Amino acid sequence: MKATQRDFARGVPRSAATASIFFFCGPDEAGASAAANAIIEKLPDAGERVDVVGSDLRRDPAMLGDEARSESLFGDKRHILVRASGDEAHDAVKALIETGEAGAGDAAPVLIVATSATDKSRTAKLLEKRADALVAMFYPPDLQSVSASVRAMADAAGLRLGGDLAERLARGAGLDVRLAQSEVTKLALYCDADPQAPKTASLEDYDEIGASTEEDGFQPLVNAVMGGELGRLDREIRRMRELGLNPVGLLLALERRAAQLVQISAKLGPRGSLDNLGKGEKAQLGIFWREERDIRQQLARWSRSKLDRLVPRLVELHRTLLANSQAAELLLAQDLAQIARFAARR
Repeated sequence: MKATQRDFARGVPRSAATASIFFFCGPDEAGASAAANAIIEKLPDAGERVDVVGSDLRRDPAMLGDEARSESLFGDKRHILVRASGDEAHDAVKALIETGEAGAGDAAPVLIVATSATDKSRTAKLLEKRADALVAMFYPPDLQSVSASVRAMADAAGLRLGGDLAERLARGAGLDVRLAQSEVTKLALYCDADPQAPKTASLEDYDEIGASTEEDGFQPLVNAVMGGELGRLDREIRRMRELGLNPVGLLLALERRAAQLVQISAKLGPRGSLDNLGKGEKAQLGIFWREERDIRQQLARWSRSKLDRLVPRLVELHRTLLANSQAAELLLAQDLAQIARFAARR
């Protein structure tokens, strides 16, 4: 079965109830991960979570079936969350299906978040016509769609948001639905909101819990790295440490900008220019006037071939940070410096 990004913006699709294998792909890793989390929350008994990386499945395709059919340490239910790149999990998923059809027994739900893959990939084609599988592709979000998602999150939390506040939350989260969910949860707690006792949130309420200025966010450092601005980099990394910016959140912002540049580059073609795009086209690509100068500079630094090398590296760095949370800040700073130097080369 297939679902769309719009289906998940409205909640978990009904078709998900009959699926046990989920394949979420596309350039919006944040949206795909949010969909996986939404499915997990809806599982009747999610039990223990087992994290698996796609590179391990590529080396050992039988590993997925072994994990999905193994008992939890405490005898509870379990679910498998796979983070993969492209079709790394294809052979493992095929083996899981074949052994199941051969009578190997029931398997735990398997959720795959596959960056650098599309709904035309081999894994998607393997699953899309199966009644026990669900495939969905997630594109880089625009302000309107994330604002709508924020309103839906707020409604579920018993929080009434005006359109201006929902848009501000979406912008403040860098169009990342996971960070937006965190902000909505904090705001609901601050307002003492509950689905049975809804409360109306104001811009002043958000000011009390949000960052005091835009400079407290991720974007200045993202722009320094992607723009190859080596002279600014030390200052921005020092600011990251002083403010205690979340390394994974910062990396997500960097991943979103890389995905945005890929999308813009594909739209423009080899000889295109931002000057040829209309206002509506720029809005669809997430190019707003405050960011256009930075995006222009970064497009000049990042050819399509360089972006094709960057995206898998960011995916691998994401896995490294999740596996080494204590050293995440140091590991991120080292890679940011290398990426900025790569961007600075002509």
